[in-house]
Amino acid sequence: MSYQVDITNTEERYACADSATLLAGMEALARRGIPVGCRGGGCGVCKVRIEVGQVRTDKMSQSHISAADEAAGYVLACRAYPCSDLRLSAVDKLARCIERSRAKADFLQAALATGSHPDPNR
Repeated sequence: MSYQVDITNTEERYACADSATLLAGMEALARRGIPVGCRGGGCGVCKVRIEVGQVRTDKMSQSHISAADEAAGYVLACRAYPCSDLRLSAVDKLARCIERSRAKADFLQAALATGSHPDPNR
């Protein structure tokens, strides 16, 4: 079964099979701004907050996701599988990379729309 996952930071949406991790689904977006670390729950770079929906998780490192974090909806995307349609937000390192990448894309799109070149030295 496949579920819709919305990322609030970027307003992007992707389909994620219940047999795939949220991180695998995010990687399928082919965004260079999405950092991928160990894929095993040890580094914590893929930390997200589930705002709406349900996931099942494999064991997560408590140094990155405490019991209080988990109760508040935080999971590691490499250890979480969708059980329903989801809305999530990236946090920490993942959020900074996604938002920086989006800002760069928005700037380039605006520059192309106005016909100006993004390099002020040209």
